[in-house]
Amino acid sequence: MDTHIADAISRPCLIRLTDRVVCLRFETMKVVSALEAVRRLLDQGRISPGDTVIDSSSGIYAYALALACHRFGLRCRIVGSTTVDETLRLQLEILGAELERMPPSGSLELDQNRRVRRIEEILREHPEYHWMRQYHDGIHYLGYRGVAERIAEEVGTAGLTVVGGVGSGASTGALASELRRHSEGVRLVGVQPFGSVTFGGHHVSDPDIIIAGIGSSIPFDNVDHTLYDTIHWVSFEAALAGSVELLRSHAVFAGLSSGAAYLAANWEDSLDGEGTVLFVAADTGHRYAESVFAHHRRARDVRGLAPHEVDTVDGLAHPWSRMEWGRRPPE
Repeated sequence: MDTHIADAISRPCLIRLTDRVVCLRFETMKVVSALEAVRRLLDQGRISPGDTVIDSSSGIYAYALALACHRFGLRCRIVGSTTVDETLRLQLEILGAELERMPPSGSLELDQNRRVRRIEEILREHPEYHWMRQYHDGIHYLGYRGVAERIAEEVGTAGLTVVGGVGSGASTGALASELRRHSEGVRLVGVQPFGSVTFGGHHVSDPDIIIAGIGSSIPFDNVDHTLYDTIHWVSFEAALAGSVELLRSHAVFAGLSSGAAYLAANWEDSLDGEGTVLFVAADTGHRYAESVFAHHRRARDVRGLAPHEVDTVDGLAHPWSRMEWGRRPPE
C-alpha cells in the first residue's frame, strides 16, 4: 500500500491498443522524475527537509514538484507561465506551493526567458534555495529507470520502438537509454511541435498554438540528440485529431502531446509491421477539455493524415512532417 499519492501517480499504466501498439499512460508523467530527483538530492545531502526548491514550469512539472515537496517535507516555489490554469493554481496553493505567474507574453521564447530571469532574481535574494533546473540537470533522468525496467519485463525490447514528446529530453531520453541496456536496437522516435528550436524546426510556426511540453524556444541541456532515430513535427490540428481518435477508438483520455505521439506511433507501425511500438501518453486530457475535446466534431479523420517525408528541416510542412534523424548531434 502506498503512503503518499505521489507514489501511486508515479506508476504508469501499460495498455495494449492493438497487436503491436502499446500506450504507456501516465496520470502526470513528470511526477516520476520529480520524485526521484528530490529523493536523490536529499540522499546526497544537497537539500534537507524544510528547504525550498524552485523551478520554472508551464504546468505539469509544477504539479509534480509540488507533490514531491509535499511527500518529502520541502517548500516549493514555482515561476509559472500563463498556461497554469485555475484548477492547477488551486491545487498548488492548497499543497503549499508558492506560485508566481508571469504576465502574458507574445511568444514562447519571451515567456521562457522571462521565467528564467525571474528565477535568477529570486536566487540572488535567496541563495539558499535549490534550483531544480528540470531542463538542464540530468538528475531528472533517474526516475524513468524503473519505468524502463517494467517495459522491458512486460513488453520486451526486441524490435521495440519508443515514441514520445521530446520536451526537456528527460523522459524519452531516459527510457531509450535504459532500454538500450537490454537491446541496442531499440528505436527512439521523438515528437516535436512546429516552432521548436530543439531539432531545428523553429522557422515553421504553428498558426494555432504550439503544443505545450514537447518543444522549446530555448536550448535544453537534457536533450541528447544522439539518442533519437526519427523525429516527427506535428501541428495542433493533427494532434487534435490524434487525441480525439485515441479517446474514440481506445477510450484513452489523454492530452495533446499524447495525440501527437499516437499519430506518430501508428505511422511507425504502418512502416514496419513487425515488433512493438510503444508511445508515451504524458498526462490526462482534463486541461484540454475546452481547447481540444470541445472541438471533436471538427477533428480530421486520422486515416486521411500522413506526414511529409523530409530530408532536411528546410522541407518541414504542415500539418505533419517526418525525418530520419539517425542519432546524430544537432546541426
